Amino acid sequence: MASPPPTVLHAEAAPVLDLLTVPQVMDRLQLGRSAVYDLLRTRQLASITLGRARRIPSHSLTDFIRTRLEQEAA
Repeated sequence: MASPPPTVLHAEAAPVLDLLTVPQVMDRLQLGRSAVYDLLRTRQLASITLGRARRIPSHSLTDFIRTRLEQEAA
């Protein structure tokens, strides 16, 4: 007798959280390393620390850009 197939999670059920490195954020924002770390230090850009590695969730970068665009429009 065959066992039932394993349950497969669909992308809608478990959203993927993309984590970016500091160099990736530097490339996307066209900023230097110090400027990106200043944004992290002042908490304008959210991040997490995994061991010694700093990672920025992609949605945090999107939120940061959206906030800056709204500030510029005001």
